[in-house]
Amino acid sequence: MYMNYSWIIFALLSAATAALVGIFGKIGLEGIDSNTATAIRAVIMTIFLVGVVIVSGKLSNVSEILANQKAMLYIVLSGIMGALSWLFYFVAIKMTDVSKVVPIDRLSVVFAIILAFLILGEKITWAKGIGAALITAGAIMIAIF
Repeated sequence: MYMNYSWIIFALLSAATAALVGIFGKIGLEGIDSNTATAIRAVIMTIFLVGVVIVSGKLSNVSEILANQKAMLYIVLSGIMGALSWLFYFVAIKMTDVSKVVPIDRLSVVFAIILAFLILGEKITWAKGIGAALITAGAIMIAIF
């Protein structure tokens, strides 16, 4: 049986570009308000992502998504959580080293595993549990020491 693991490439690209968000953000935050910087970043993201939708020929999908009330509710909630996450992230990296903030921020992996279990009914295997414990221990070690 063939298993498609191409998602790993995208996950690694996500991790690499997320790392650069912290680096570029820290440099850009020198002497400016973190909330304003986050808002400007969001506008840039919006323009970029609308461009991606247009170039990929998916603009017609917007009305379909807008018509789906359940999808819209959860997309709006996801957007709000994402915005809050970035507001908190930028405040944190302005206050201390990126190398301290990012490991704590990545505890989102552990939170996601727990919430996926509680809300979505996803299984937590022993391997996932041990991995989550190791992520937690690693995040604490990197941030504190």
